[in-house]
Amino acid sequence: MPTPDTAPPPTAEAIAQARWQAGLRAAQERLRAGRDRTPLVLPDFGGEHEDEAPADPDHAVPYWLRLAAAAGWRLLVLAAVAWVLLSLAGRLAQVLVPLAIALLLSALLSPMVQILRHRLRLPPSLATAIVLFGGVILTVGFLTLLVSQLIEGAPELGENASAGLQQIRDWLRTGPLHLSTHQLDVTFDAAGTWVRDNRQNLTSGLFATAGASLQLLVTAMLIIVVTFFFLRDGRRLWQLAMIAVPRRARRPVLEAGDAGWLTLVAYVRATVIVAFIDALGIGLALVLLRVEFAFVLAALVFLASFIPIVGATVSGAVAVLVALVDQGPVTAVIVLAAVIAVQQLEGHVLQPLIMGRTVSIHPLAVIVALAAGIAIAGIVGALVSVPIVAVLNTALRHLLQGRQPAPDAVVVSSDPTP
Repeated sequence: MPTPDTAPPPTAEAIAQARWQAGLRAAQERLRAGRDRTPLVLPDFGGEHEDEAPADPDHAVPYWLRLAAAAGWRLLVLAAVAWVLLSLAGRLAQVLVPLAIALLLSALLSPMVQILRHRLRLPPSLATAIVLFGGVILTVGFLTLLVSQLIEGAPELGENASAGLQQIRDWLRTGPLHLSTHQLDVTFDAAGTWVRDNRQNLTSGLFATAGASLQLLVTAMLIIVVTFFFLRDGRRLWQLAMIAVPRRARRPVLEAGDAGWLTLVAYVRATVIVAFIDALGIGLALVLLRVEFAFVLAALVFLASFIPIVGATVSGAVAVLVALVDQGPVTAVIVLAAVIAVQQLEGHVLQPLIMGRTVSIHPLAVIVALAAGIAIAGIVGALVSVPIVAVLNTALRHLLQGRQPAPDAVVVSSDPTP
């Protein structure tokens, strides 16, 4: 029987607590001395420390959330890069747009330069000068003919427009709408008031356009000079640009550039053929129906056909409106039927037959490219955006697949050497 002076023996819990405190003090001393690099492991007392933290904290995050986060920040980086590139393109539009137009003209004229250089054995500079300045002379003559026809037919078209407006006014009064004369007078007076109030803004816009003629002339000269050097030294310039590419990647990038150039030549030549057929069909319909400005409207159809989807629709609408003002609603309906028939022929026969798979682009990509081109450089941006996308599509497919796309869909063969 223990005496009152004898202390009771320690319990197991007290012993474990003492050992835990001693181990903790020893671990703290080793950490201070820098001798212990291992994590501190506390003893388990059976229930109070059962929930341990996972070794890798990423495993505590669901897999779908980690995957979404990884894809999200990569998309943000790509969006930031795209925004920077578009911003730079917008700031440098006055330089990039002439370069893009010169590249398109080079793709159009390069086959003729090659014929003069290889078949007639002309020097490169002479062959390029003949083709380029011959094209400039033809373009100036074409524009002169258009302007002269506009000046000759403008008075008659103005008289027909006044008569057409009077017919529309009579139809609104006697037709199914039964608008009163007072309502029509109020509407036309409001339109006249708006024109008078905004006359200053319209006039200032015309003066601003006239003031920009010098800049337009400088841009045209820049396009001519750059086109000359692209036609004469395009291959050497492209090989010189390969210096900036790593040595291992030079050959694939060079071949991808050749494939892209082949696609651009095929695209431009096929677009010219399709635009000519569109202008010929709609122009013949306008001539047979004796619509004023038939040649001018055919030229508008030809030029607008270089802008996919939008250009054909806008030029066709202009032709229908001119026919309505000049000849009346019956002729306008016939012209509308001719425009729809030509566009259906273009979309379902000409483009698949002439362009085919080599320069085929998904319609969504065309719409996005047009929107981006219009946002950056207006109508000129819409003109050059789709060819750029076509070239990039071919070049990227060539780099990723290691082969050129099938050239079975181009009507005329093209030399990749500018």
